[in-house]
Amino acid sequence: MRRLFFSILSIALLGAGPAQARQCRGVDMPDRLDIDGKQLQLNGMGLREATLLNIDVYVAGLYVQQRSSDGKKIASSESTKQVKLVLLRDVSHQDLAEQLGTYFRYAAGRDYDKLKARFERLSGFLPTLHAGDTFSVTYRPGDGLEVRHGKKKLGTIPGADFARAIFSIWLGDKPPNEGLKQGMLGGACG
Repeated sequence: MRRLFFSILSIALLGAGPAQARQCRGVDMPDRLDIDGKQLQLNGMGLREATLLNIDVYVAGLYVQQRSSDGKKIASSESTKQVKLVLLRDVSHQDLAEQLGTYFRYAAGRDYDKLKARFERLSGFLPTLHAGDTFSVTYRPGDGLEVRHGKKKLGTIPGADFARAIFSIWLGDKPPNEGLKQGMLGGACG
């Protein structure tokens, strides 16, 4: 009995054991990811709702090295981080590019003209997404922003300034919807 107690205690203290998962709208995401040997934690999950009818479009998970409820701090941090989207409905390339473009313009603010060519490059990577697909953007300091559709790498775009603007789409002052941002910052999803 004593040995069992110390085994359980050591697992709890060391954080060993399998990664737990969280769920939102039927989408599971693990509590931790390993990216390039760095442990990222699920900061939160948010639901993207579109139009006045609040149509569910995707669930987004935010993975960071250090959890925080400060979106601007996360977006501007020089640390590895990822936003992972799991689609709940089909989204065409054109709709995805238009929606991201609109929110990118808000997020980039005064830097928009300087970042526009890099966004156009990213826009060229964007596929048509189907319900159940995953799409992620991962920032690696020194390397840039890696874009993936499922397990397929679509490309990498350099620049901490560009990555900051992309993450600010979800974490900045004008996110696609406030519940999405709040969920990603640790609040309730949906």
